[in-house]
Amino acid sequence: QVQLRESGGGLVAAGDSLSLSCAASEGTFSQYGMGWFRQAPGKEREFVAVISRNGLWRNYAESVKGRFTISRDYAKTTVYLQMNSLKPEDTAIYYCAAGPTGQALAAGEADYWGQGTQVTVSS
Repeated sequence: QVQLRESGGGLVAAGDSLSLSCAASEGTFSQYGMGWFRQAPGKEREFVAVISRNGLWRNYAESVKGRFTISRDYAKTTVYLQMNSLKPEDTAIYYCAAGPTGQALAAGEADYWGQGTQVTVSS
């Protein structure tokens, strides 16, 4: 059982940056593709970014390409999401997820989910 704990959410102004972290409880961190999803009020949860088990492959939603960067630290069993040039439409609850591979996770095949962290971007 992998437990995921997100942190770093908050209230920022449009154009600001924010960094999210997701700490995984398991030492088998390297065996999972890791990713971020988000859910805005009244909308379904959507894919944001994913990173492969070995960290060499990354994929992003079109809406965040060029602004968000996903990375992972194996020693700290933590995955990060650096968010720059934030827009009001980025407002959502951001969820960390772990899946069998990066590609499977990008398709929504998550094995574990975090509780989420709120990101609010004011205009």
